[in-house]
Amino acid sequence: MTQELAAKSIGELAPLLETKEVSPVELTEAVLHNVEKYDGDVNSYIMLQAESAREAAQAAEQEIAAGHYRGPLHGIPMALKDILYFKGETATMGSGIHKEFVPDFDATVVSKLKDAGVVFTGKLNMHEYAWGATTTNPHFGACRNPWDLEKIPGGSSGGSGAAVAAHMAIASLGTDTGGSIRIPAASCGIIGLKPTHGRISKYGCFPLAWSLDHIGPMTKTVHDAALLLETLAGYDPQDPTSVDKPSRKYSSGLSGDVKGKVIGINEDYFFRNVDKRVDEAVRNAIRELEKLGARIEPVKIPSLSMAEYAELVTITSEASAIHHQNLKEHPEGFGEDTRFLLEFGELVTAVDYLQAQQIRRKLSNEFAQAFTQADVLISPTLPFLPPGIGDNTVDINGQSLSFLDEVIRFTGPGNLTGLPALSIPCGVRDGLPIGLQIMGPAFEEEKVLDVAFALEQLQLMKGAKPELLSTR
Repeated sequence: MTQELAAKSIGELAPLLETKEVSPVELTEAVLHNVEKYDGDVNSYIMLQAESAREAAQAAEQEIAAGHYRGPLHGIPMALKDILYFKGETATMGSGIHKEFVPDFDATVVSKLKDAGVVFTGKLNMHEYAWGATTTNPHFGACRNPWDLEKIPGGSSGGSGAAVAAHMAIASLGTDTGGSIRIPAASCGIIGLKPTHGRISKYGCFPLAWSLDHIGPMTKTVHDAALLLETLAGYDPQDPTSVDKPSRKYSSGLSGDVKGKVIGINEDYFFRNVDKRVDEAVRNAIRELEKLGARIEPVKIPSLSMAEYAELVTITSEASAIHHQNLKEHPEGFGEDTRFLLEFGELVTAVDYLQAQQIRRKLSNEFAQAFTQADVLISPTLPFLPPGIGDNTVDINGQSLSFLDEVIRFTGPGNLTGLPALSIPCGVRDGLPIGLQIMGPAFEEEKVLDVAFALEQLQLMKGAKPELLSTR
């Protein structure tokens, strides 16, 4: 029963908790059991908070028993990426420099989850300062992929992806500046949603690049992502990038009906130089949507050819501005890969940055035009399968290519434009999951979620689960 409980989604657990068929204490113990069983190998937690989680679970049980059920997140055990602030608790950002930093306020998303009755089990591993996509952390150790412990879980929210995939958290949150929610979601076979920029407040989240940063759900199901989005979305005057758009009941709007919907495909960029195993799985999923009545249409977005340049210039320069003083005074405090990227960002000129912003504006206009032709755009999330821990290259159809160059090739445009984008698993090849990315128009997350929900009903994963769970 322990394994079965921890493997369930929020949507499955919420009615059991509300009717007292399952207690928050029982559920929390099931999750903590899995942490004890698996995390010695996976290393998804930076800090396990077992005792405070048990106390919170007991409090939730008493509230529910007294008839004060708060809603579907009440009593749900979650662990969050250690970049989100909890008042009076250490927030390391996966770094050595901030390893003893203690904020004096809660992040807005943390406050909202607390109000919803979430039970927090701990802080999750991440790439140092969220500036990377492997979660091979020099200060807290490498996080490993539950599907294959020799592979990376993706990053920077790798601990979140691994913990949810291995049922060491029922759900989590990640941050996404170039793909850091969607990359680990694809690598670990879960759902990762980057909402529209400004939809979820970033107040109380240590920044990587202010104009590209997002916070979003990482979950087992599309319905769970919708539940978390409707809980977390909303205007926050404390976040200058927050947009005053009302939240919606995304979870109750999931129909999975794609008949007549137009799926846009951009072959020139999003299907160029893709591992044949990834290409096959994604195209198979598109064909299945077509069988359900969706229409597939080619779309042109010419400025995508400059997207990688614009993303690289923007993220490196903004990140280096944030870390400039520490890089100057404590360069030895950074891991080698993070220090390299920060030093590179110091070389970007004002001309480079302003040209990148002009590309962003053009790109946004072209995506907006594409969405007059299509409801959503579909692509692979990653052009390759997860590489080994420590690898600096990836293999794409026999070519050895730079991991850094390839990893945000398909996810970066979503950050440049701020458009909502979701990664959903669409199959398994050679024992590793493959992610499919769905992008939609600004502030129309419901379109993205509904197409993802339709794909989820097709059960393209065929019940496959991480090797870690299969062998123990």
